[in-house]
Amino acid sequence: MADKLHFSLVSPTREVFSGEVDHVVAPGTDGEFGVLAHHAPFMTTLKTGLVRVLEGDVVQMKLFVRGGFADVTPAGLTILAEEAVNLSDLKIETIGVQIDAVRQKLLAEGPDSPHRGALQEDVDYLEALRDAVSA
Repeated sequence: MADKLHFSLVSPTREVFSGEVDHVVAPGTDGEFGVLAHHAPFMTTLKTGLVRVLEGDVVQMKLFVRGGFADVTPAGLTILAEEAVNLSDLKIETIGVQIDAVRQKLLAEGPDSPHRGALQEDVDYLEALRDAVSA
């Protein structure tokens, strides 16, 4: 039996996943990267995107993160994400309602609002999340 990688994904509100897996693929800011057991240590920032957890060659879980950090140590891989959700817990219709609500706030703010940047980031995140769920 092949060695397993200990993988933990933590958001500010909860531990999203912790367990032994074969392989994790994550969205680094410099490009997607994969981690197996006994990977060389490194730390990197993450961009918004999909984290895939694999057993053998089969994707067992898809998690979506909104930025954060990945830390590979001899103990395994830890991802500290600004936000993280398991895609299997989401419905595309709910995300669509959230996008509409944030767009309405964006329109109500007006072009000179100091909140426009943060609201646009929320729209971009939700659209990327919707695309990941529908893929």
